[in-house]
Amino acid sequence: MSQSHPRISKAVIPAAGLGTRFLPATKATPKEMLPVVDKPAIQYVVEEAVAAGLDDVLMVTGRNKRPLEDHFDRNYELESALQKKGDADRLAKVQESSDLATMHYVRQGDPKGLGHAVLCAAPHVGDEPFAVLLGDDLIDPRDLLLQRMIDVQQQYGGSVIALMEVAPEQIHLYGSAAVEATADSDVVRISGLVEKPAPEDAPSNYAIIGRYVLDPAVFGILRTTEPGRGGEIQLTDALQQLAQDEKAGGPVHGVVFKGRRYDTGDRGDYLRAIVRLACEREDLGPDFRNWLRRYVTEEMQQR
Repeated sequence: MSQSHPRISKAVIPAAGLGTRFLPATKATPKEMLPVVDKPAIQYVVEEAVAAGLDDVLMVTGRNKRPLEDHFDRNYELESALQKKGDADRLAKVQESSDLATMHYVRQGDPKGLGHAVLCAAPHVGDEPFAVLLGDDLIDPRDLLLQRMIDVQQQYGGSVIALMEVAPEQIHLYGSAAVEATADSDVVRISGLVEKPAPEDAPSNYAIIGRYVLDPAVFGILRTTEPGRGGEIQLTDALQQLAQDEKAGGPVHGVVFKGRRYDTGDRGDYLRAIVRLACEREDLGPDFRNWLRRYVTEEMQQR
């Protein structure tokens, strides 16, 4: 029988990572600010939270991440210059990021892992469920993954994580979930989680991707969670405890996602994301697709 649970209003976006896979570009520029077509990757993530009704956003940052705050703040000098030029279109684009949501920021300090980054959000979140969106994962706005996860959390309570089926040889790159079917075809009950297992040790090929809706009980567990894989405090380890002990904070469910996801933390996927999103833009798509066809044809003929 379905139940009603407190409505979620807050989103947490961990953004303290160093972005080493994109060096030297990220030596002085946060990886979250790398452009995907003409918007930084982080703006897509904030837009996703807002589209799901979460307009109270806490960003967990670190050193050299000030450009994130600047991007979502007003830039009066730039706005004034555009206004004087009568450039209404660009002015609207500049103002869009500062009007998206109520933004808050906290520094992680020491890079102790995703679990520690989430724990930094405890004073802001308080005693209510909340969403966590990782900045490396872009979900196509046509695929309402976060909204579906919020609905599942409203129905079952506890915590909900996003899952995606991957090839068995890729599961070592993700957390892996042991699952049980439910009455909903896209929802599973999670009985166990393992962070980046070897393929032969993985409980399934259901991989955790960067969206979570968490019960605040996770904070109490994270405070006592010892460093795990990589010497970091793993959110997966805390969720494993919740999955094994419902009394600690409700059940853990997974929403199996089969939509469009772009991993901008990987250089190849980052480039593919730019191509896909550019192709689908009304203002860029027609000309860009024509050029892309010609380019691919020429490349094939030369091989």
